[in-house]
Amino acid sequence: MKRFVPAGLGIALVVFLALLPMLNISLPGILPTPTYQPGTLALLSLCMVFAALALSYNLLLGSAGMLSFGHALYFGAGAYGLGIALEHFGVPLWPGVLIALLGGMVIAVVTGAVSMRVSGIPFAMVTLAFAQAGSVLVRRNSQVTGGEEGLSLDTSQVPDALVGVVNTRNLYWLTLAVLVVVYLVTLWVDRSRLGHLVRATRENEQRVQVLGLHPYRVRLVVFVIAGVLASLAGIAYMLLQSGTVPRAVSADLTITILVMVVLGGVGFRWGAIVGGVLYTLLDQRLTVLAGSEAVAGLPELLRVPLSEPLFILGVLFIVVVMFLPGGIAGTIDAWMRRRRGDRAHGALDSLDDVAVQTDAPIEVRT
Repeated sequence: MKRFVPAGLGIALVVFLALLPMLNISLPGILPTPTYQPGTLALLSLCMVFAALALSYNLLLGSAGMLSFGHALYFGAGAYGLGIALEHFGVPLWPGVLIALLGGMVIAVVTGAVSMRVSGIPFAMVTLAFAQAGSVLVRRNSQVTGGEEGLSLDTSQVPDALVGVVNTRNLYWLTLAVLVVVYLVTLWVDRSRLGHLVRATRENEQRVQVLGLHPYRVRLVVFVIAGVLASLAGIAYMLLQSGTVPRAVSADLTITILVMVVLGGVGFRWGAIVGGVLYTLLDQRLTVLAGSEAVAGLPELLRVPLSEPLFILGVLFIVVVMFLPGGIAGTIDAWMRRRRGDRAHGALDSLDDVAVQTDAPIEVRT
C-alpha cells in the first residue's frame, strides 16, 4: 500500500489546486488577494508555468546529467511559435499550438544533434551559443517577432474563454493541465527503459557503449523531449501573458531556471516544482515589496538591499547552496533516509561521481 501513497497525495493535490479558484483562501504576505480573484490566479498560473519549465530542465540536468545554458531557446520557440502562427499564418489556436510544438521539436533536434557532439563544459558553451543566436534573431527580425518590443498574442484566433482578465480562471486551469502533462511525461521518461539508459549514460557512458547501446541517441531523445516540454510551457506562457518578450529566449532565463532547479533539488521532480513556484513567488512578491512605502521609510542600511529583489534572491541562493547542498527536496530526502538508516544519495552526488567513473579503466570479461 505504501507505494500508492505518493500517487494518492499527488492526485489529492491536483484536485485541491483545481478547486482553488472556487475557494476563498487568504495568505497575507504571500498571495496578493484571496484565491478566487484574478490577481492571485494569474500569479499562481505563472508559478505553474515556470514549475513546468523547471521540470523539463530537471529532465536534462537531473536525469541525463546535461548542463545546458540554452534551454530557454525552446521555451521561447513555443511562445514565439504560437504568436507567429496565429498572427502571420492566421490559423486557429489549436493548430497554432501544434505548429509551435513541431517548431520547438525541430529546433531541439537540430541544436541537440550538434551540441551532443561534445560533452561537459563544451556542451554547455555550444547550447549557450545557440541560445544567443536565437536571441539575436528574435531581436533583429522585428517584422516577425516584434523585436525589442516583443510579440503580442493575436486574440482574434483564440477562443473567448481564454482571453481577458475575466477568464483568468480558465487560464489557471489550462496552466495546471500543462503542469500535470509535463509531470506525467517526465515521470514516464524516468521510469521507462529510456530513463534507465540515460541515467546509465550519465553514470558511465563508456560502459554503455561497451554493452552495444547508443548513448548519443538516448541522450538526444531525452534532449528533444525536454525541449518539447519547454515549448509547451512557452505556449502556456504566451496565452497567460498575452504576449512575450526577447528575454523568453535569453541565457538569463536559462540561468533563472537553473537556480529554480538547484533551489528545489536537482534530480527531484517535486523539487523542481517547489523551486519553480518558490522562485516565482519570491520574485513577484519581493518586487512589490521593493516598491512599497514600508521599505521606502526604512533606514538606508535596510532600504537599499530590500529594494533590490535580485539581491535578496541571490543571497537566498547562496544560503541554499552553502547550507542545503541538495536543495530543498534533497535535504528532506536525506533527512528521511537518515531516519530509515539508508545512505543519502542525491543526483548531485551522482554527477560528481561521473568524472571519476569515466576515467576509471573498464574491464571487459569474455
